[in-house]
Amino acid sequence: MHAPYDRSTARERGGATDVAGVVVLGGCAAWSLISATGREARPEGVLLAVFAVAAGYAFGRICGTLLPVAAASAVSLAALGLAMASPEGVPGAGAGDPLQPGHTGAAAALLVLAAGAASCGACAARPPVLRLALRGLALAVACTALWLGSVAGFAAATGVLLCSLAAARMHRRTAPLGALALVTGLLVATSWGVAEDALPDGLTVSLEGQLTQNRVALWHDAVELAEDEPLRGVGPDRFGLLSPTAQQVAGSDGKPHSASLQQAAEQGVVGVVLLGAAFGWMLYGLWRSPRSTPVVLSAGAALTALAALASLGNALSFAPVTVGAGLLAGLATARVAGGDAAETDDDAAPAAVRAR
Repeated sequence: MHAPYDRSTARERGGATDVAGVVVLGGCAAWSLISATGREARPEGVLLAVFAVAAGYAFGRICGTLLPVAAASAVSLAALGLAMASPEGVPGAGAGDPLQPGHTGAAAALLVLAAGAASCGACAARPPVLRLALRGLALAVACTALWLGSVAGFAAATGVLLCSLAAARMHRRTAPLGALALVTGLLVATSWGVAEDALPDGLTVSLEGQLTQNRVALWHDAVELAEDEPLRGVGPDRFGLLSPTAQQVAGSDGKPHSASLQQAAEQGVVGVVLLGAAFGWMLYGLWRSPRSTPVVLSAGAALTALAALASLGNALSFAPVTVGAGLLAGLATARVAGGDAAETDDDAAPAAVRAR
């Protein structure tokens, strides 16, 4: 039997999530400064990303508490507008497939966030007409990705929409969120396997054909730099200066186009652990969220799709993307005013509450 909604329990959940977020994000900021100490490094980019996530998360929590559906709709439309305005709207962003040379994947990431926010709004909406309209907005986002020529954006946005439709009938969140975490781990492990030539030859050749030789060469450079400085890395924003591949390619942005490999090269093993902890914190917040399971799983699917794009590109290098990720996580973990019992379930509640 489901436990009744308890405001004190919701506050307890939110407080634990907030404390974890402060520790993780504070650790990310502090380690970037430690890694940059004594070097001509530039930790400003990391600090900006941390601030963007924190600000977006806080604003999302506030708006999600006051106007959950309207806020989700506004975030979706804003992300869609920025993606359509690329490259002018997002500095350095290209709308094309992030697996192709020269494209950053920022526009694809914004499309994913737009689809995720629209899906969250649809799951939270009560009137059937409004729910259908927001589903239509998510579908329009996927179609826009095709119009912009972003194959990755179309695939990711469509996946988020399908996951949201499937989540509408789910009442438990632990197993689905665990599956999303597993998918992310497999994608990161695959990118590392390609970078270290640890995969079977046939699979490696197939993946290199999709990723392009330039991308794989950048990943190889990242692994070599990480092996030279395993603890602190070479310093934030120094990959482009030390990577032979990045220096030889005209117009290179100086990024290895993989968030985990960039962390390993520039901030060492501690940076990789902190990056994983940041993603884990978001999933933990979703697991303990007082929002309904469909809302939680829709946001989780969008964040997982974003993590997939980040493992193959440099989407997280752009402030609009990191702000959007924080906003989406905040919207999906906000306490809804009024404490509707439909907004919670037993799966995320502490054992003592379930027993009571």
